[in-house]
Amino acid sequence: MPKTTSNSIAIGTKAADFSLTDASGALHQLSDFDAAPALLVAFISNRCPFVQLIRDEFSSFARQYGASGLQVIAINSNDSEVHPEESVEAIGREVEVIGYSFPYLKDEKQAVAKAYGAACTPDLFLFDGGRRLVYHGQFDDARPGNGKTPTGRDLRAAADAVFAGREPAAEQTPSIGCNIKWTLGNEPSWFSSAA
Repeated sequence: MPKTTSNSIAIGTKAADFSLTDASGALHQLSDFDAAPALLVAFISNRCPFVQLIRDEFSSFARQYGASGLQVIAINSNDSEVHPEESVEAIGREVEVIGYSFPYLKDEKQAVAKAYGAACTPDLFLFDGGRRLVYHGQFDDARPGNGKTPTGRDLRAAADAVFAGREPAAEQTPSIGCNIKWTLGNEPSWFSSAA
């Protein structure tokens, strides 16, 4: 399977605005979540083995930290024409099957993925109350085939730091996963077809 590492994004980067719909057609915008003390924007996929490995634990993480005020937003930016398992309808089924408690949105034009500099799935962006990036790294070190059980250790440590009023560790291991499936001709400058 192709492996792509998340891009290097400067800590302190401001969260990019978005206006995307979920499977029910409800519109969600960044400003809808202004009251949340922290925000996680997660670029995920229905088909990627890296996401499939962690999705149950990620769902548990979102419920647990949601109780503390963390708002999780998941975004699917994959080309659904070539990959119908990434369609809006498939997103709706994924929410029901996995039990996601957060909005799972479709980025049909892939503009939001580009605005965030997202490269892979999962690609995780944790923002503080001022919507400044404080963590852009891996969920944990579990990977398909390495025998490790997903725990969310790295992301949990970062979220714990935010809620304790501390900066997450400066040393952040990039996420790794499947490359975002860009629409032909819409590939960003950082994309390599060899990925």
